[in-house]
Amino acid sequence: MSYYFNKIVNLSFEDAITRVTEKLKEQGFGVLTEIDVKETMKKKLDVDIPKYKILGACNPPSAYKAIQAENKIGLMLPCNVIIQEHEDGQIEVSAVDPMASMQAVKNESLGNIANDVREKLQKVINNL
Repeated sequence: MSYYFNKIVNLSFEDAITRVTEKLKEQGFGVLTEIDVKETMKKKLDVDIPKYKILGACNPPSAYKAIQAENKIGLMLPCNVIIQEHEDGQIEVSAVDPMASMQAVKNESLGNIANDVREKLQKVINNL
């Protein structure tokens, strides 16, 4: 099982971020955090990498259910989505597969929640 879903998009890096954020919202997610990895690597290590941004997405109803089922599940939240520019200029969007990450937690009640979130994230990627 892969731990992510991905798609190459025919958008600029900035447009991809906007479009992903819109598609996340359509599926009930909000973006809690944005990490500019390119900027951080330049600042901390003085290295240049292609554009790479991590969006920390949260679907509050699902997060609430997950926390009720497993109070330490916050260690695996929010659901990360990355937008990255490849050396050839292509823009790729990837989202974590929550089913893969939840396999590490031995709590059967999380399965339905993770599957629901998985379906929503797949729709985000598929609809870009």
